[in-house]
Amino acid sequence: MTPAARQQAAIEILDVILDGEASEKALTSWGRRNRYAGSKDRAAVRDHVFTALRCRRSFAVLGGSQTGRGLILGALRAEGIDPATVFSGQGYGPSALTEEEAVTPEGFASDAERLDIPDWLWDSFSASLGAEAEDSAKALQRRAPVHLRANLLRGSREAAIEALAEEGVTCIPHPASETALDVTEGQRRVRNSTSFADGLVELQDAASQAVVDQLPLQDGIRVLDFCAGGGGKSLAMAAKAKLDVFAYDANSSRMNDLPLRAQRAGADITCLSEDEVDRKAPFDLVLCDVPCSGSGSWRRAPEGKWRLTREILDETRLLQRQILDDAAELVSDAGHLAYATCSMLNEENSAQIQGFLERNAGWSLLRQDSWQVQNGTDGFFVAVLTRAS
Repeated sequence: MTPAARQQAAIEILDVILDGEASEKALTSWGRRNRYAGSKDRAAVRDHVFTALRCRRSFAVLGGSQTGRGLILGALRAEGIDPATVFSGQGYGPSALTEEEAVTPEGFASDAERLDIPDWLWDSFSASLGAEAEDSAKALQRRAPVHLRANLLRGSREAAIEALAEEGVTCIPHPASETALDVTEGQRRVRNSTSFADGLVELQDAASQAVVDQLPLQDGIRVLDFCAGGGGKSLAMAAKAKLDVFAYDANSSRMNDLPLRAQRAGADITCLSEDEVDRKAPFDLVLCDVPCSGSGSWRRAPEGKWRLTREILDETRLLQRQILDDAAELVSDAGHLAYATCSMLNEENSAQIQGFLERNAGWSLLRQDSWQVQNGTDGFFVAVLTRAS
């Protein structure tokens, strides 16, 4: 495929996504219909699509419309590329620019528009991040880094770096966690590497690993990952100490791959049903990595930024509150409760902890920390609570 043909493919896929289709499904469907496209073509098209989704508001302004064509036109202008060199009507590329499209757009109407944040969210976003709001928003406009967790059950971080280097994947230690690796070359080779298949490394953001570093883990305790999802933090905890690790998720299908992942990693993790959680309680530590806006990971899942509404966020906050209260009932008298989100919004983070402490006498805050996207990780928050006694 020519560069212009790749841009035209991105236009067609974006139109499908803007009509409501999930991005991954739209990309997969396009790939199946166009089997002539090689791996480099598919990777380039994917990059065009996700760049446009991250910058959907600003590119629409620069391109003159909220369409696939408008977003790709806006992307070219944002890069300082003359759109006429791509929109030429030649070959399989986009048709030539209309007179209206050729007109240089005016400036942005607001900071939210320029920085690709929904208007309704800007006040909360900027209040949460203060002087860092613009840098955070700009980071969300860019592609996320690829981070790995060195699985200490299989070998050291240094051993993982050496093994990956032999397979054409270059990594350097990431300062956020003693197990974190930043992949600087060969990102797309990771999933097919022997190091990954043998459980020497796992794909996990450095801040997600740093969250686990903040937990009071010690040999012999019983730990419940209460919103386990795919089990990334369950696996990370199991590699930290000799623990009895249990995993639960309200949607049990999210844990379908966890037994296989645990086997690959050499970890011992027990998946529980809702009834089994109650029977196994109490636990020395309950981690609640709760559903959230996902604002800290919008680089990886940019659709979430545009599909979030105030109503959805308010409903999510009520769910977070309920999960915290329910999880507290599962903690032993001398145990700990940990609350984590991949959000950068105070209303989902520190405000939730303050509300929990006001509702639940006998608990105190032991520590809390946060990580922001402009500092080289996803945005994350964690708070560790303990009974005051």
